[in-house]
Amino acid sequence: MGKNYVDIENDQGATLRYRKHANGRGLVAHGAKVHPKAHIEAGAYIEPGARIGAGATIARGAWIEPDAVIGEGAHVDAHAHIGQGAAVGDGAHIGVRTEVGAGARIVRGARIGDDETVAAGLTVATNQKGLWLAA
Repeated sequence: MGKNYVDIENDQGATLRYRKHANGRGLVAHGAKVHPKAHIEAGAYIEPGARIGAGATIARGAWIEPDAVIGEGAHVDAHAHIGQGAAVGDGAHIGVRTEVGAGARIVRGARIGDDETVAAGLTVATNQKGLWLAA
């Protein structure tokens, strides 16, 4: 195939086709929707069905699983992992090496620090300093 595409085999033996995003050179799977004004850094992976909003930044080494949603202006730092079906609100910040579990919800403007884990299905709101608020 053309030089803008890469085929990668997944754990189940199926081959997935990725294209390089025009704004940052990260790899976006066929079926993912990434806004043209999003920035996907080299080494980041966006899986099928994921949606990335305008102005969002996905840093190097980050992995966005299928059906995850990243809001406008959100920032996912290096080597973070956003689980299947998780949602990161507009303007939220996910720290380095942070794990957001499947189906978790990070509210608009929340700040999740480095090396944290958000359990699957959990909804998290924080103050401006990143302290978690009771739900």
